[in-house]
Amino acid sequence: MAESLPEHDRILQEIESTDTACVGPTLRSVYDDQPNAHQKFMEKLDACIRNHDREIEKMCNFHHQGFVDAITELLKVRADAEKLKVQVTDTNRRLQDAGKEVIAQTEEIIRCRVQQRNITTVVEKLQLCLPVLEMYSKLKEQMSVKRYYSALKTMEQLENLYLPRVSQYRFCQIMIENLPKLREEIKEISMSDLKDFLESIRKHSDRIGETAMKQAQQQKTFSTAFQKQNSVNYGRNMHFGRNRILEPKNEITLKRTFEDEDEHEEEVLTAQDLVDFSPVYRCLHIYSVLGDGEIFENYYRKQRRKQARLVLQPQSSMHETVEGYRRYFSQIVGFFVVEDHILHVTQGLVTRTYTDELWNMALSKIIAVLRTHSSYCNDPDLVLELKNLIVVFADTLQGYGFPVNRLFDLLFEIRDQYNETLLKKWSGLFRDIFEADNYSPIPVANEEEYRIVISKFPFQDPELDKQSFPKKLPMSQSVPQIYMQVKEFIYASLKFSESLHRSSTEIDDMLRKSTNLLLTRTLSSCLQNLIKKPHIGLTELVQIIINTTHLEQACKYLEDFISNITNISQLTVHTARLYGLSTFKDARHAAEGEIYTKLNQKIDEFIQIADYDWTMSESDGRASGYLMDLINFLRSTFQVFTHLPHNNNDHAAMSGKVAQTACMSACQHLSMSLMQMLLDSELKQISMGAIQQFNLDVIQCELFASSEPVPGFQGDTLQLAFIDLRQLLDLFMVWDWSTYLADYGQATSKYLRVNPSTALTLLEKVHRGIKDSSKKNNIFAQFRKNDRDKQKLIETVVKQLRSLVNGMSQHT
Repeated sequence: MAESLPEHDRILQEIESTDTACVGPTLRSVYDDQPNAHQKFMEKLDACIRNHDREIEKMCNFHHQGFVDAITELLKVRADAEKLKVQVTDTNRRLQDAGKEVIAQTEEIIRCRVQQRNITTVVEKLQLCLPVLEMYSKLKEQMSVKRYYSALKTMEQLENLYLPRVSQYRFCQIMIENLPKLREEIKEISMSDLKDFLESIRKHSDRIGETAMKQAQQQKTFSTAFQKQNSVNYGRNMHFGRNRILEPKNEITLKRTFEDEDEHEEEVLTAQDLVDFSPVYRCLHIYSVLGDGEIFENYYRKQRRKQARLVLQPQSSMHETVEGYRRYFSQIVGFFVVEDHILHVTQGLVTRTYTDELWNMALSKIIAVLRTHSSYCNDPDLVLELKNLIVVFADTLQGYGFPVNRLFDLLFEIRDQYNETLLKKWSGLFRDIFEADNYSPIPVANEEEYRIVISKFPFQDPELDKQSFPKKLPMSQSVPQIYMQVKEFIYASLKFSESLHRSSTEIDDMLRKSTNLLLTRTLSSCLQNLIKKPHIGLTELVQIIINTTHLEQACKYLEDFISNITNISQLTVHTARLYGLSTFKDARHAAEGEIYTKLNQKIDEFIQIADYDWTMSESDGRASGYLMDLINFLRSTFQVFTHLPHNNNDHAAMSGKVAQTACMSACQHLSMSLMQMLLDSELKQISMGAIQQFNLDVIQCELFASSEPVPGFQGDTLQLAFIDLRQLLDLFMVWDWSTYLADYGQATSKYLRVNPSTALTLLEKVHRGIKDSSKKNNIFAQFRKNDRDKQKLIETVVKQLRSLVNGMSQHT
């Protein structure tokens, strides 16, 4: 019981001090406690209430007098408040009556102030709008006078500076809506101007290029003249006057050249003079301001690439005239001159990378076009003009910073083609010279004619110089003409080598290679064809041998001639040599071989007219007519060889060798032809009379050989050509078969050169002839017996010869 009382006090304290919403848990603890706790708590609560009531009563008793005093004072104040209210009401009425006029004036003042404020506002707004309207009016004016770049600047000011201040007005919205339309209009107009500009430069590109090429050519000509003038002035003494130094004459000339060149350059128009570039500048600025600079750059480059393809497309007939090439090059130069100008006066429209890429594409196309069209050209003059154009073209573009090494490499290819056209042209010239030549020594009647000849050809012969006029030079008219044409070819080849930016050594090497081709291919081919022509006889062939000898000697003068042109000594390690020596030697050998061939052909012609009676009983007692004619022909022919050059030991040896070889070849061919005549398979029988007649002909051949038709043979060397025939005929004339068969195979045999098969063939023909003769001549009995004995002997010899032939075949 004592324990629960403090607990109830605690609960009552919590109830008094806790918020009403939180009393629930506290009251719940009352019911959760011991039994009858609620009753006890209620008792405690009533006691607590009675305590509070006693405290309230004490407090009221303490403050009661003060309350009474306050009420008394309040009742006094109420009476005064009523009086004050009446006074205030009266005062307010009188004040209202007095303020009605003030109120009316105040309202008027307020209305005026509002109007004043509105007017001020309107003025301020108008001051904001007027600059906008003025700028817009200025924009319209700029558009009307086509000052588009300024118009864009005005638009930019309107948008960024003026229009934001008055953006709330309707007219401002209309302006804002119109500005993009104006920009598009400006873009379209500027693009139209750009298209006109592109069309203009397309039309004027050839003239621009022609002007640029002229300037480059003039600059090169001037530089060349300047260099030559310096080389002339080098080491030259100055002209001195009294107490002063005068200008050299050459320097005065050079100054005049400068002045003339300057005057000429002033007359030459530039690309800016021919084309108005303002549209492209204007269009570039406009697109840049509009933020579409990249679009403009792409469009410009795309259109220029298309124009480049058109410019690089040549006409199909360009290769026919030099004007076609000149127009082609002028258009290309004009195109790239414009691009170079655009590159340097604008920023970013074209770049060096872009121009280099465009040039590399164009260069590949140009090289392909030139390769194709130059291959159609067969005129060396046109090829030379093309080369000069390419050089000017390359120098012009090189002056603008474009690499042109591939063009000079192409020139080396064209140089080979130029040389080919030269070779074809000179081949025709050589053929004409050979056709017009009479192939006889050049007659000179006096000193003047002699000087004319040696001025064209370096001929030297001390022995001939000692002779009096008139006299004959050993070579024919074609020799000095050929020599002069070779020099002309060297000059023509040199023309192409000029301006190729090559050293003198390289030019010297090119000239020597070209001349070697002329000698070893063109001239050699013409000589070979000339030698093979059917109308060229032995006399002409002999003269050709003489001519080639002198041309061979002149090769060293051609080498000196090239060295003088190029100023390159022949002692230089890399200097090539001319192959003319081998060319003329080959031609001479071919002429010699043709001499041998024609001699043999002539011998064959005589042999073909031989008409032997192979059944004659006795010979005519003299040689056959055809053979005597043949021998006379050979004698007269070999006399021609005395005209071969023999002014020195080498020529004399060469002359003797050719004559001896020709003579030996003719005798061997004649011997072989006569042997084939005897052994001809169509000839079935031969009488001994025919053998005797044939022997007389061979004797004449031997006499011809022993008469030394050509000097220089040792002993009976020439007669050995007929040794096979001689031994064979001796065997049949002497009928010395026993000796032949006995000595066969021995080195000391009398008939060593007689082959058993040859002897067998001829013996069988003789045997058939004897048989035929016996049938016809059967009048005398004693002759028939001799014939029978001879036939038996022949049959025996035939058997033995056949055994020898069979033994030889088995041994083989």
